[in-house]
Amino acid sequence: MKSTDSLGMKAYNRRGWLRTAATAGIGAVISSALTTCTRGADGKVKTILVVSGWQDVNIGDIAHTPGLLNVLQVFLPDAKIILWKKSHSEAVKVLLETNFPDVKIIYGHVSKEGDVNSQEVIEAMDAADILIHGSGPSVVGKDNLRAWLNHTDKPFGIFGDTIAHIDPDLKSILDMAKFIFTRETRSLKVIEENRIAAKRVMFGPDATFYFNLTNGERAQRFLHDAGLEGHEFICVIPRLRYTPYYKIRPNNGGWSEEKIADVEAHNDKWKEVDHSKLREVMIAWVRDSGGKVLVCPEMTYQVDIMDELLIDPLPEDVKPNVLKRGYWLPDEAASIYSRAKAVFSFECHSPIIALHAGTPSFYLRQPEDTIKGQMYYDLGMDDWVFEMDGTDAWQLVSEARKVWNDYPAAKAAVASVMDRVNKLYGQCIKAIKQELYQ
Repeated sequence: MKSTDSLGMKAYNRRGWLRTAATAGIGAVISSALTTCTRGADGKVKTILVVSGWQDVNIGDIAHTPGLLNVLQVFLPDAKIILWKKSHSEAVKVLLETNFPDVKIIYGHVSKEGDVNSQEVIEAMDAADILIHGSGPSVVGKDNLRAWLNHTDKPFGIFGDTIAHIDPDLKSILDMAKFIFTRETRSLKVIEENRIAAKRVMFGPDATFYFNLTNGERAQRFLHDAGLEGHEFICVIPRLRYTPYYKIRPNNGGWSEEKIADVEAHNDKWKEVDHSKLREVMIAWVRDSGGKVLVCPEMTYQVDIMDELLIDPLPEDVKPNVLKRGYWLPDEAASIYSRAKAVFSFECHSPIIALHAGTPSFYLRQPEDTIKGQMYYDLGMDDWVFEMDGTDAWQLVSEARKVWNDYPAAKAAVASVMDRVNKLYGQCIKAIKQELYQ
């Protein structure tokens, strides 16, 4: 049995969970009461301003935004949506405009005091009936929320965030929120400990669980060229203990030489320990099934560590069955994951994207990767999340074999998780509608 002490979770029963999941319904029915017209008593269509899009070097961070847009369009189909995006990548802009043609996308910087320098943003705030802060690792758009409070007395809330720390400034904002949906229950404890006075606080999963974009044409072309066939390959995603943002962001991300040296030393200490365990899964899959392995990235820097950590150390009989993929956008990743037998990832969001696509997914959690991993336990996925410091390679391999040896049960488990997500999103939307129509 693997340890979950770092997240304070009780022991679990793998067989019991899979047995229960196997009898669960495959889909979730969204109540018509949750998808009624988004109009006020005067018949006017309601407008939602969404603040999201924190960075574009990570397909998980990219996926937050279309995931939330999809949640709103599914549950509030008649609402008008304006996206106030913080980061600006041309490729991501094209992705969003192509898939959400009815969503207006605006940009505009705000100061820490909440001063707005964009007339377009001011007009959007005037037009909106409510503001929703999208999923993220923290309240990344705190300054945007401050600007909203400075400009209007209309309601706002937070959808699917981790909130691990609350300073006095953030508390003053959160106290004014009409709703706060945290993407895991550990954040709920932080909110309680800080006596946040928000009207409604509850667990609302990361919006990436509703990431529904695909790029079947591009994915199929890659699969054909790589000789990969549907459900005859697995995907694996590497990760260093600390993301080396000094390699990604301008001016070394503002990191000092001392911090860079400390991060590199820590990553060097653990990178072989961690990835040797994932390699054993790769070896077992190739030797058991004769299938192939696709090594792929969730973040841009991971393209540079694939060979060193996951491919070069493999036995010679396994290497011919292993391929790699450069950095991609999440729509193509989702299409590839949907055709994989399973996904094994040190990153948190590739498994979520894969789950929405119907694919069994394992999250190999490193303790440095924040409290967000709690969301997997909250959704009943104890069986497929492994704490790396308490996990041996044989445990990973044993559970992986259960999945590919009894695939119908694994697929039913995925459906059970997504059914839970659907129901939680429905509860979140009820709270949002109360603010829209009061």
